[in-house]
Amino acid sequence: MNDELDVYAMVGEEGFERLVAAFYRRVPGDDILAPMYPPDDLAGAEQRLRDFLVGRFGGPPRYMEQRGHPRLRMRHVPFAIDTAARERWLQHMRAALDEAAFPPEADAMLRGFFDAVSQMLINREA
Repeated sequence: MNDELDVYAMVGEEGFERLVAAFYRRVPGDDILAPMYPPDDLAGAEQRLRDFLVGRFGGPPRYMEQRGHPRLRMRHVPFAIDTAARERWLQHMRAALDEAAFPPEADAMLRGFFDAVSQMLINREA
């Protein structure tokens, strides 16, 4: 079994719910990130991230069933993601991970994933 699939087994649906909720509690008051999220669809953005992570790490493939292949770079092109936006996103996600208090193996796997994917999504120069 792929190690990444073990994350869902370790934290479950409830763990991903806690993580994503902790992240999105930080977004509305953030001067860099808040403008990237439609205020009338913050709950939708939260659900999409939760469903993506659940499916990516071994849970039910709801994201793929509802939205198809993630195509992360394509879906993020409309947003000006520079190094500052990436760092702020990571800051909030790391704080959410701290709050979620996952087992060390799951925490490390997710931190590595978020670091790599957020770097890949930079699409503007600072």
